[in-house]
Amino acid sequence: MAMYEIRQQYDRLQVAEAQEHPLALEERLRAMNRPLLAWYEERARILPWREDPQPYRVWISEIMLQQTRVEAVKPYFERFMEALPDVKALASVEEDRLLKLWEGLGYYNRARNLQKAAQKIMEEYGGEVPSDYDALLSLPGIGSYTAGAISSIAFGKPVPAVDGNVLRVISRVTASYEDILKASTKKWMEEQLRATMPGDRASHFNQGLIEIGAIVCVPNGAPHCGECPLESICLAHRQNLIGELPVKTPPKKRRVEERTVCILEHGSQVAIRKREDSGLLASLYELPNREGYLKPEEVGTAFGLEDGTIVEIEPLPSAKHIFSHVEWHMIGYRVRIDSLIPDDYIAAQKDELKRIYPLPNAFGRYTKLIK
Repeated sequence: MAMYEIRQQYDRLQVAEAQEHPLALEERLRAMNRPLLAWYEERARILPWREDPQPYRVWISEIMLQQTRVEAVKPYFERFMEALPDVKALASVEEDRLLKLWEGLGYYNRARNLQKAAQKIMEEYGGEVPSDYDALLSLPGIGSYTAGAISSIAFGKPVPAVDGNVLRVISRVTASYEDILKASTKKWMEEQLRATMPGDRASHFNQGLIEIGAIVCVPNGAPHCGECPLESICLAHRQNLIGELPVKTPPKKRRVEERTVCILEHGSQVAIRKREDSGLLASLYELPNREGYLKPEEVGTAFGLEDGTIVEIEPLPSAKHIFSHVEWHMIGYRVRIDSLIPDDYIAAQKDELKRIYPLPNAFGRYTKLIK
């Protein structure tokens, strides 16, 4: 018999844990189920992919939500669904079009892996997103969290979906000092939740844990413990360990690169170029740029402009863009020329930048200055 009872406390269920009989790990995790489900059914945010949790929609939303805030994803999700409503459309879309739809979300390999996975689904699963966890894991760009999310949310399969939110919540509930950035910690947590989650309510259970981590046990700032359905069984809350947990390995210091960006204009045309097929920002289009900070008199030579063709050089504000392992610190110039855009570049019409060419956010400070 479990050494706890469920009580109604204010506007939510809470577990009453007897002080003389503290819950064992498995009991503590099982004790989350009823309060968590009741809270989620009452408090879940209305999100477009939740309103119609079809497998394809769940999959696309989960990939978009990696490294990106929910509110930022909403308009991208709606636009993507309108343009590419199913697996077949995603599998066959041209890469430039796909990357243009993804423009602004960053981490563009996510989009490329989506297409690779869609093509595999067309070839091996008849165009239907598979429900099996292991089959989902075999698809490009899908790890254990995404496989668990699709399998549980879209198909109701009792498999955990452990992301950063869940790692934080469970670390605090169990007062675990294991490093949540280690794969072994995530695997252990998946095993524990798989054994204790309600088999018939997997979708709401997983989404409830993620939701608590997103809006209650938040990643930045103080958690809202008074609003949490798990407050009474959270050991970190009880033992005043919130500030210490979860444990994460400090990130490595990012490398800083100085760059000069050029808005090279001739009438209604602006120079862009396509990046290499591999490496940072692979296959995307960019404004001309060079390593280092250039002086105005160095710009013409650096960007391959013939003597006497420059009409005006206008200094632009500095900008910074942060990637996972590197920071770009940029200065910029608007350069107007009275000759054709050099052959080393693509002479794009300015209005085409919004319609056709996918340009990464790294140059956003400067592309906004193109009128």
